[in-house]
Amino acid sequence: MNWQFQYKEAVLLFAAVGILLLLFIQVGQWKSKVMRRAGDPALIRELLQRQSPVKGYLRFFLLLLAFSAGILAVMNPRTPGESDNKTRKGIDLAIALDVSKSMLAADLAPNRLERAKQLISKLMNEMPDDRVALVLFAGKAYLQMPLTADHGAASLFVSSVTPDAVPRQGTVISDALRMSAAVFNPAEKRFKSVLLISDGEDHDTEAESTAEDLASQGVMINTVGIGSAEGAPITDPVTGENKKDEAGNTVISKLNEAGLKEIANKTNGVYVHLESSDEAIRAIRAQLAQIERKAFGDVSLMNFTTWYPWLAGFMFILLLIEFIIPETAKKATV
Repeated sequence: MNWQFQYKEAVLLFAAVGILLLLFIQVGQWKSKVMRRAGDPALIRELLQRQSPVKGYLRFFLLLLAFSAGILAVMNPRTPGESDNKTRKGIDLAIALDVSKSMLAADLAPNRLERAKQLISKLMNEMPDDRVALVLFAGKAYLQMPLTADHGAASLFVSSVTPDAVPRQGTVISDALRMSAAVFNPAEKRFKSVLLISDGEDHDTEAESTAEDLASQGVMINTVGIGSAEGAPITDPVTGENKKDEAGNTVISKLNEAGLKEIANKTNGVYVHLESSDEAIRAIRAQLAQIERKAFGDVSLMNFTTWYPWLAGFMFILLLIEFIIPETAKKATV
């Protein structure tokens, strides 16, 4: 039977078992010293004659055993069962999507953000063997979805994205790149790529240096520019009115192609200007095909038999037994 633990890091809790054992020994030694100093040994034996050291040891042993069973339950031992997945051959792709309010500009109908979401959904449909993660960013980056081969669930995440997902406004691309890199296995130097989708507006100065750091980790960054050089006003979805600056002028959001191209160049990636989704996908897939692909067993849809309920039940039974065992010995019959 192929056993595995879902949360292996919880094994560190077993250190507490050793600590409890040492404390029990020290308390026992302290009690012995106190009794020796208390006075007449015969009187002390008379007072403690109903105490059962054996039952005390037994109760402590049951507590330790229950605690150990609880730790094993937390680690969640499981055995893999049937899966509708087979071992796949693919890459890990982190999609960093700009959700700043400038992405509501309508120079691409219906707006930049909706076109980006359509692009992501189509791209995932054509990458069935690859794992994807989703990072949303504006003035701060958030991991919306970790790496998964479950593209159906990923599509649900993508379809629900709005600018409200990131309250802080701006376009901090460097933070988005760092968050995207965090989803990968740091021990691997291949098979990893970031797809950055943005209008590049408010381009931060740290983006290029961050891209260089990711390149040294074996990460390819491909960028997709959304919008136009002429720009377009940003429509407030609540009021339907165009966003204005402090002077009352209509704000025009323009695509910053130069910054996005530079990020891609530093990691041997490609820059694509989104006009036709199909053409953009062909260019992106052609670039991703240059990454050496790996075989990995996808467990995201695998059915597991988990054993933590049995361990939790065993722990409860041990605690119940410990509770009903008296510390006193049976009273001697005359």
